[in-house]
Amino acid sequence: MRHIPVLYNEAIHYLNINPKGIYVDCTLGGGSHAKAILAQLTEGFLYAFDQDPYAVNKARANLESVSGRFEIIETNFKHIKQELAKRDVNQVDGILYDLGVSSFHFDDASRGFSYQHDAPLDMRMDPRQALDAYTIINTYEVGALRHILKTYGEEPFAALIAKKIVKAREDAPIETTYRLVEVIKSALPQKILRKKGHPAKQTFQAIRIAVNDELRVFKTSLNDALTLLKPRGRVVVISFHSLEDRIAKHCFKEASNIDHPDILVTMPSSSPDYQVLTRKVVTPKAEEIADNPRAKSAKLRAIEKAVKK
Repeated sequence: MRHIPVLYNEAIHYLNINPKGIYVDCTLGGGSHAKAILAQLTEGFLYAFDQDPYAVNKARANLESVSGRFEIIETNFKHIKQELAKRDVNQVDGILYDLGVSSFHFDDASRGFSYQHDAPLDMRMDPRQALDAYTIINTYEVGALRHILKTYGEEPFAALIAKKIVKAREDAPIETTYRLVEVIKSALPQKILRKKGHPAKQTFQAIRIAVNDELRVFKTSLNDALTLLKPRGRVVVISFHSLEDRIAKHCFKEASNIDHPDILVTMPSSSPDYQVLTRKVVTPKAEEIADNPRAKSAKLRAIEKAVKK
């Protein structure tokens, strides 16, 4: 399935691309956003991060069809500051995060991201890392599992599911996505199973976030990203999870000294270094959600570094 970028036009609009500027796409994926950025650069340059070799190979040809003014950095975007410093880049004009999992991750059954396909439990964005979903499901104690499901998946039945996972693996390791789905279903009340929506969705989301340490990595990278901006430089974040959005909201609020996040009242005694550009969080229009249901939970926030007088 073709990856459909969410809030595509809005992201490019808020980046406000300078043709001579330096830009960073922290989440290259299939390269759709990166391609749009690159198409507007005449003398500028694009650095793109991705730790997934499949994504890198897929995106490289996509970008080469537009221009050669880019470099793909094959590592986690938590290393943004160090990797750019290696290239003598200390200030940039714009940074983009599209935190959604690419469609090809879900649609490639072998990656183990989806409860819709039977596959070995994996869920690693970087297939070279040691920790995978199998390890978490089959070795973590019940308390740790409960914490992961409750915190990252906001799963109301986290305790029941965690206990059932530990009990089930006593008989045999839980090796596949379908087997995990069976265990999850066996832990839930019938009235929950009859409700709309897949009963394993929140558990799979939580395990994926834990495998890839997504929240801590994002927070670290976002804080570094703000320090890399030139005056009038911008960071744009597209998130799909309430915890990701909360990190972006709080980080931007702190950086801009906003007293109230929705009305942009700044502290009178301060001269903020940053200005939040999205007075209210930007969400997809109904037409986009109809065309791409995965867009439903997306939220966009943007911030700009102020010009000091």
